[in-house]
Amino acid sequence: MKILGITQARVSSSRLPGKVLQKLGTETVLGLHLSRLKRSSRVSQWIVATTEEPESQKIVEIATKHGVQAVRGSLNDVLDRFYKATMVFKPDVVVRVTSDCPLIDPIYLDDLINQFFEARVDYAANCLHPSLPDGMDAEVFTFSALETAWKEAKKASDREHVTPHIRDSGKFTVKSVEYPVNWGTFRLTLDNPEDLDVLSLLVERCGEQAELQEYVAFLEKNPKVCEMNAHLKRNEGYRRSLEGDSVC
Repeated sequence: MKILGITQARVSSSRLPGKVLQKLGTETVLGLHLSRLKRSSRVSQWIVATTEEPESQKIVEIATKHGVQAVRGSLNDVLDRFYKATMVFKPDVVVRVTSDCPLIDPIYLDDLINQFFEARVDYAANCLHPSLPDGMDAEVFTFSALETAWKEAKKASDREHVTPHIRDSGKFTVKSVEYPVNWGTFRLTLDNPEDLDVLSLLVERCGEQAELQEYVAFLEKNPKVCEMNAHLKRNEGYRRSLEGDSVC
């Protein structure tokens, strides 16, 4: 059973251009993200799905430094970018994460994969009814579900965000993975300068390879740090896509 992990990364970003190239601790945001992902014990291989923009060469160089292959594809049709990346490796199962989550915890990632297999579903995610902080989002799905979405998805938002057709078409079995914690209000993702300030503090105080519980414990003890980016909304990019949706 080959499990391929794909993280998407681009240089262009309306809210914080070049965000995955920003310095975070001793690494770049993307570099720290990859170093944490590679600690997963379930994923057979990781690749970075980036764009054909000339500036994305910097992303390729960071991926290469960390021993991860980068595959280039469409800027806006990320579903097509993902599907063509899988063609190189022909996996049975695909794990999707995004590179603006530099502190993603491989323990929870592996647990999501385990629950996916135990439930015998086509798709599982920990972000449908999130109990983990924003920045821990991950999805697992069969290659056949991805291929069907690639063939059938028509809305621009479905193409940009890869998995909505799998989740919402009614053609696939879906599992929401949730935990008996109330950490969904914490924000560990990177979309805005305020997010980078919070992430930098966490890395400085807790380290680059700390477990999620350590980061959360710090935030619980330091509520003023949480206030730095508490005004920002979860999944703002997806909501904007829905507002401007069109059929491809």
